[in-house]
Parts: sequence; structure tokens; C-alpha cells
Amino acid sequence: MPNTPDAFNYGPYLRRHIRTVPDWPAPGVQFRDITPLLQNPKVFRVLIDAFVHRYMDPALRPDVVAGLDARGFILGAVVAYELNVGFVPIRKKGKLPFTTVEETYELEYGSASVELHTDAVKAGDRVLLIDDLIATGGTMMAGKKLLEKLGATVTEGAAIVDLPELGGSARLRTAGLPLFTLLDFSGH
Repeated sequence: MPNTPDAFNYGPYLRRHIRTVPDWPAPGVQFRDITPLLQNPKVFRVLIDAFVHRYMDPALRPDVVAGLDARGFILGAVVAYELNVGFVPIRKKGKLPFTTVEETYELEYGSASVELHTDAVKAGDRVLLIDDLIATGGTMMAGKKLLEKLGATVTEGAAIVDLPELGGSARLRTAGLPLFTLLDFSGH
């Protein structure tokens, strides 16, 4: 949260509404399921307000919010609406109908690609890049690179959850991307 005397710590409240699913999608993985945050209207509003209150600050206010496929769409679209700015989706390869730019990134076992319409942002746009969680950081890094290819500046990456032991947040910060997350979970 912002370092202001009136900043509210949303983390403990939201943490109570995140479900941990053991051994999914593979043995040993503790999957952090954010869907309960979305199901309860009060909790969902608190979640969205946590982001909106931060990005209403003129120093942090974006021109555009970009959401990563797919849960970043849920958060990003609502945050953009509340901030009265545009929203752009960063999709998995082959899902966008117009001319796109593409970025490939490495997964634990293989690679994946994401795309963005070439007219999604303008050179100089200040963009907030948002997703549900940061694990290895590959998807968010790919989104950052896509936006920068089009001349935009990614002012901050935001997510509900950071999984710091997977190294993604450290990797993103090392690459120069400031991050804002509401809470972190240790372990996988």
C-alpha cells in the first residue's frame, strides 16, 4: 500500500478469502485460488478499491490499464472503469483478430506467447499492467515487453498475490518494473 498515514492494510482481510488447493495442478503445488475473492460482492469491492485507491494518486495514475490473460482481465477492466481510463487485453497467441505484436516467454516446461493489438496503446502512454498473481514473472515480463514495443511506459506491475519463493517478483524488479501486490504467500 502507499506509504501514507491513512493507508489501509487490505492484505489480511483478502487473505482470508483466498482458497489454497493442495497438489493442484501437480503434486506439491499449493494453488492460490482467487475466485472466492470475486464471488462475494463485498470482498470483490474491497479488492478493487485497494487498487483503485492506489492508482487515483496523480503520481501513479495510468493513462491505460493492461490486463494479462485471463484473470488480469477481470481485475484490469474494473480498475480501468473505476479510474475512467481505457483497458487493453494482453491475450494468449491467436485470440486477437487485428494486427498484433507478439512476445514469447519461457514456462517451466516449454514456452508460450502473448499478443497485443498494435493500436492498443500509443507511444508515451503510462500503463498499469495487472494480473492476479506473480509466480515466475514470465507472463508479466512478456506483457511489459509488448507494451514497450509499442512505445508505452509500464509504470507499475500490480497483482493480488506474490509468490516470492518462485522468484518472479525479484526478476521483475531487477528488470526495472516497480511492483505492487496486496499480499504474499510463502511456498509454491
